[in-house]
Amino acid sequence: MRSLDHLFDRNVAWADRKTEQDPTFFRRLSEQQAPQYLWIGCSDSRITANDVLGLDPGEVFVHRNIANIVHTSDMNILAVLEYAIEVLRVRHIIVSGHYGCGGVQRAMAEERGALVDHWLQPLSMFYRKHRPLFDGMGEAPQQLNRLCELNVEMQLRRVAATPIVEGAWLRGVELHLHGWIYGMHDGLLRDLGATVASIEERDALPSIDQRVTQRSEPLSPRRRHALEAFSALGLADMASPPCCMPSLEKPPK
Repeated sequence: MRSLDHLFDRNVAWADRKTEQDPTFFRRLSEQQAPQYLWIGCSDSRITANDVLGLDPGEVFVHRNIANIVHTSDMNILAVLEYAIEVLRVRHIIVSGHYGCGGVQRAMAEERGALVDHWLQPLSMFYRKHRPLFDGMGEAPQQLNRLCELNVEMQLRRVAATPIVEGAWLRGVELHLHGWIYGMHDGLLRDLGATVASIEERDALPSIDQRVTQRSEPLSPRRRHALEAFSALGLADMASPPCCMPSLEKPPK
């Protein structure tokens, strides 16, 4: 059997480096887990929630699977949701996908039969239902990225429909659900605008079928900050007319 001693060596180097930077790091980490956030994301090896969010271990509770799919019969994710809300008392649940997702791309494929296709079946059916609309969205990368966005919105609605989340809202628990997407090409998260914090807000969301043709531009932090900066200025304060505001950041083609 091939040895993985090099990984143990890297672990020792990492632990030594963390201790040198912060002698109390591991003691504090072992004393409690009190994250404010639950991250439901893709298993893609290039994305780790703590790194993307710039948070230390212990600050975000994480659930990951292929294409960040939420099956309401999946005991794994239901247990994670219950533990996060009832025990850890998280106040924000982030459903995050990423552009160019291989799982979402598989859902668009004609091939069928593998176990992963059973996992992706709800998304595959959604894509086939709206295939003519996706075909009109441009080349394959543009279609894939749009489905990646819609997949996040679909899974957020599924989280919001679970009795666990609904029960928390009925008890008056402050719980916010956010739909985000990550760009591999620039390392930035983008807010898809699908944020709900109550049963009423959930029920007011347009159907996921409607969202296929109602795309709103996802907001990255840079785009959001630029809009906030310009909105704080009056027209008389601007050195150039509003048409010269920052251009929208686009997902990769």
